[in-house]
Amino acid sequence: MSAAAALVAAAALAGCGSTTYFAGRTLPPSGLTNRVLIAVQNPSSSTKGALEFVDAYYDIRSSYDGKTSGFSISGFSGALPTTIQNLPEEQLGAVYGSGDGTLTLVNYAKEATAGTQSGLDGLSSSIFITRSESYTFAASQAASVLTVLDRVAGSSYYLSLPGVYRISVNSGGSSVLAFVQNSDYVYYPRKLTAAQTLSYSGGSSNWPSGAVDCQPLNSPGWCLFQAQDPTTKKALTFDRPVKAVFSADGGTAYVLNCGPECGGSKASVASLSVAPTIFLAGQQSGTLPTQSALSSSTISTPGGASNALLSTSTLYVAGQQLQSDGLYGGYLTVVNLTTNTAGSPISISDGTPGGPSRLLLADDNTLWIGMTKCTSGERYAHNLAYGCLTMFNTSTNTVTMLESYLGDLTGIAGITGLHKVYVAQGGQVYIYRTTDGASVDNQYVTVTGTAYDVAYMDGSTDGNNTVY
Repeated sequence: MSAAAALVAAAALAGCGSTTYFAGRTLPPSGLTNRVLIAVQNPSSSTKGALEFVDAYYDIRSSYDGKTSGFSISGFSGALPTTIQNLPEEQLGAVYGSGDGTLTLVNYAKEATAGTQSGLDGLSSSIFITRSESYTFAASQAASVLTVLDRVAGSSYYLSLPGVYRISVNSGGSSVLAFVQNSDYVYYPRKLTAAQTLSYSGGSSNWPSGAVDCQPLNSPGWCLFQAQDPTTKKALTFDRPVKAVFSADGGTAYVLNCGPECGGSKASVASLSVAPTIFLAGQQSGTLPTQSALSSSTISTPGGASNALLSTSTLYVAGQQLQSDGLYGGYLTVVNLTTNTAGSPISISDGTPGGPSRLLLADDNTLWIGMTKCTSGERYAHNLAYGCLTMFNTSTNTVTMLESYLGDLTGIAGITGLHKVYVAQGGQVYIYRTTDGASVDNQYVTVTGTAYDVAYMDGSTDGNNTVY
């Protein structure tokens, strides 16, 4: 259905007492049904951040009839918006501002902010809110704290973990894994029952096995645990783990061992059941694997492992591989989780070893991979084709486009059904076709300021989300 036809259908429904479009969602005030949200830093001398959105059907920032010159999320005041956690199924977005440490909720149906999350401890290096909005988890490397905002209990908890810099949350919002920079260990928080609170109060001598912190000390509500071998009670050892990607049901965590690009030994993917790590009291089941079992199920990915995206039984693992000249080259490894085997590494955009990258699946069997600092790698040094954006065909397992250099790639949004993606690259918004990787005229979606992230507000699922 075209955008114009969708609006006509919505108007007809409005006459019957309701105004809806896809999946029963409420038609927003703008009347747009294909919206891309753009996190803009320093849009003017008077403000450090704004949230603008454009019509991704016509690729314009104004209304198609010219009556509205531009669209933005009302009420936003965050500084330097950096990431958009996109939850289109819930008609919700969560925007983190790296300039003031705020996490602002955005109501997609109203195109307005819906409050900020209070209680965060300074700036966060990694932050997520659960789909239910009941819990927010944030890693603050500067403060050495894993923050838990528990809206159910109406309290905030600050769990000490020196060096914590990334967290991963499963799709159901029932398990959180925390990662410490330059460490070989994994941690997870748990919420306590009233009986456990009473039992664990009084200081660390009363904490349960494996707990590294419980807060508050006198009457703890949450504890932070180190993943341990259930037999030896020793910490499970990984190889510079940096994040986890979860199965569709949220029951399995695929831990990415960054290996050499993060100062470790061997890049790989380790499979971990999340059942023992579920944070709600009384819902955990089973035990974590022994060190031997963990090691035997780990899949080597010599091309590196700093980010990944899961599609059914295929895991796409992106990373940087150390080359003979001392530089790093970007590689993608396709892992078959049915057979637990990894294909040969495929050359893609270079990037920062162990650093941020972006992955997103889009139309026409395409996987889009974005990197930062792609001029510091093997391709640039040897005058090879280089850029920060790669289009990969998942049906043929081949790279079909490596975009020329336009700057760091910091955000990707797949415009499902319209065969294109929007990206935030080099501080501006660009559009590409998923059919052939060709660029689309972007002159009517460019922004004033620095575009840092993009999200398809009207995506069909929460899976339409840049993998952070």
